[in-house]
Amino acid sequence: MKTTPAPCCDDYRTTSRRGFLRGSLALGGATAITVAHGSVLTQTAYAAEPAEQVLVVLSMRGAADGLSLVVPHADPTYYAARPSIAVPSDRLLVKNGMFGLHPALAPLLPLWNAGKVATIQATGLPVANRSHFSAMEEVEDADPGSAARVGWLNRLVGRDGTGSPIEAVQMGGGVPSAAICGPEPVLVTGGVDTVQLAGADAITEAGRKNALNAAWAGATGDLGNGLRSALQVVSDFAPVRSSSTTPQNGAAYPSGGLGDALHASARTIRADVGAEIITVDHGSWDHHTWIGQPDNGNIKNMATEFATAVAAFFADLGPLASKVTLVTISEFGRRVVENANQGLDHGYGNVMFAMGAGVKGGYYGTWPGLTKTTDADLLVTTDYRSVLNEVITTRMNASTATVFPGFAPKTTGFMTSL
Repeated sequence: MKTTPAPCCDDYRTTSRRGFLRGSLALGGATAITVAHGSVLTQTAYAAEPAEQVLVVLSMRGAADGLSLVVPHADPTYYAARPSIAVPSDRLLVKNGMFGLHPALAPLLPLWNAGKVATIQATGLPVANRSHFSAMEEVEDADPGSAARVGWLNRLVGRDGTGSPIEAVQMGGGVPSAAICGPEPVLVTGGVDTVQLAGADAITEAGRKNALNAAWAGATGDLGNGLRSALQVVSDFAPVRSSSTTPQNGAAYPSGGLGDALHASARTIRADVGAEIITVDHGSWDHHTWIGQPDNGNIKNMATEFATAVAAFFADLGPLASKVTLVTISEFGRRVVENANQGLDHGYGNVMFAMGAGVKGGYYGTWPGLTKTTDADLLVTTDYRSVLNEVITTRMNASTATVFPGFAPKTTGFMTSL
């Protein structure tokens, strides 16, 4: 498996350790089951119904440089500010009068040409925050000023009341992200095949379940409820585990964590066990050094993996892609001006991608223009919550008031309603 270079920032490097304090719990023999805030311990897990629509949230951890991915070639400051790392205009893909895609995003061209890829420029938090950990927390809570410690995805899955943990799945393991944490039970797993009883194989798993059920039948309180919930999740997820491990429709995933997570996500969607929210991480995009040129460097490497994995995911889904919308998010963007190490320091505004069901392809967002000073940022003209809100209200039958309390979104126009 390909390894990912260590991130540059101490702040980013310690994020996962700090995030552990958000709360995670492995339950009984089902050690693959992780539930944000341990909430499954106090609630009963119900079998999920088939999902009519699926939202996939892909987090580009480490602060991706949106100006390299979706290049503002018609803004002269871009080339003046980045003499050694700017992407040449003649190398850009699907250029319009202002923007073009980095050539490493070529695997996405079939989706783009089908009108299923939108980019929204100059997006981000309402106020700049250059700390990886703090910005991630703020982006994923999406409820400024609240002490509730509930993520926007947890509020989204909870809009219809408590259900099965597999309605919302964090694929790829790790501790629960802030976005998925909250009172609603969720599933955090390293992959499809880890959602099983520890130590069990195909021959002994049924017997082990029966033994555990018998042993805990009369148990009350948190541990009893938790054990029964974990066993229910293992049973409900069984169709995914038994599904084919071969990607469909000629899809070829790249090696590495993102390809593995999206392949597992496609298997989960195909098995139709009720997962309507899937979140995956892709990192690290924290490039203080060697951004590089189109044919080399950090951005080229990361963008190639990203585009290849996402293209494979939608190809793998085949007709099921008509109910799947993928949206990307990153904690902040990078500075306009390159640094002395041919990299980019922490900035502000960024780009978001939306792909798949309901997306009207093209370039979106209000462009504020760039300025060339040492600490220049891409300013934010569209609150990132407006982008997410447009997806969930058009595709997930969700209300802004529930998912983004107190927020007044603006419509960008990149989504169509069901």
